[in-house]
Amino acid sequence: MRIIMHVDMDAFFASVELKRRPDLAGRPVIVGGRGDPTRRGVVSTATYEARVFGIHSGMPLRTAARLCPDAVFLPVDFAAYREASAQVFEHLAAVTGRLQPVGLDEAYLDISDRREDALDIGRRLKADILAATDLVASVGIGPNRLLAKIASDLEKPDGLTWLRMADVADRVWPLPVRTLHGVGPRTGERLAMLGVETVGDLAALPADRLQGAFSERHARSLQRAAHGEDDRPVQTERVRKSIGRERTFQQDCRSSGRLAYEARQMLDGVHARLTERGLAARTVTVKLRYRDFTTHTRSRSLPAPTDRIATLADAVQECLFAHRLHRAVRLLGVQLSGLAPTAAAGA
Repeated sequence: MRIIMHVDMDAFFASVELKRRPDLAGRPVIVGGRGDPTRRGVVSTATYEARVFGIHSGMPLRTAARLCPDAVFLPVDFAAYREASAQVFEHLAAVTGRLQPVGLDEAYLDISDRREDALDIGRRLKADILAATDLVASVGIGPNRLLAKIASDLEKPDGLTWLRMADVADRVWPLPVRTLHGVGPRTGERLAMLGVETVGDLAALPADRLQGAFSERHARSLQRAAHGEDDRPVQTERVRKSIGRERTFQQDCRSSGRLAYEARQMLDGVHARLTERGLAARTVTVKLRYRDFTTHTRSRSLPAPTDRIATLADAVQECLFAHRLHRAVRLLGVQLSGLAPTAAAGA
């Protein structure tokens, strides 16, 4: 029987900041951008005292400031977060080598081969992380990744929860359908049109109604998730799918020349990361977000993966000028995907 553990650090960035600023404990603290809510940027994380005001990751800092005028805003410090993350992952790796990181602050662990009680393992792991880092983790345990992830969220912060298949009806079905992996905003909207608000609603929906709104494959995946079924393995080797960079302008950009310059600067940075990892890319994507927050992407796929900067730069320029550049642009992004090892790519 599979036993999967999901470890999720509570308000990770904010918690690292509070270690340096203990005087802020108990106050609403928001971490994002340069820490200045008068400038453009988004919330990276917030303490639970701030979250009660409706503040969440990805929210514009200016919106967060309106919702919670008394909040303390701090700039993002990725160097500090990476250092703390490395300490946490040392303890995760001591539990099992079957470990799949998800960003800096969460991971899946396959502990199926451990003989100890799973709750005891989780309890000891939480204590070890707290003693070593003074940071709090929530741990969820389940027969698969889906239920382990849901379990880690159920009793946050400082949670330790084991969800079994027998618990799905009582503990999972009452939850919002957006709780499920793979149910994003668009899928959630389409499900709402079918009267589906909770996971239980989805589980009870006749298959023919679901297949009328989604492809057969997607509908089957949604119904399996609603019943707590998930056969995704813990992937001990993460396969990087893309490398990219984005920039939000403090003032909207209307100059195509400046956009071309900024896109090339971004590509140079992304290309450095590509070559450091010994990778080549086949697909180039340029993203623009306009003043009204509409977002458009243009992509070009090359005949074969390459790490040649001139080839990639030509593709970036082609994608950029496929956009409507006379509009005010608030965000520019450059992404390389379709990655393959350089030797295999023959670039």
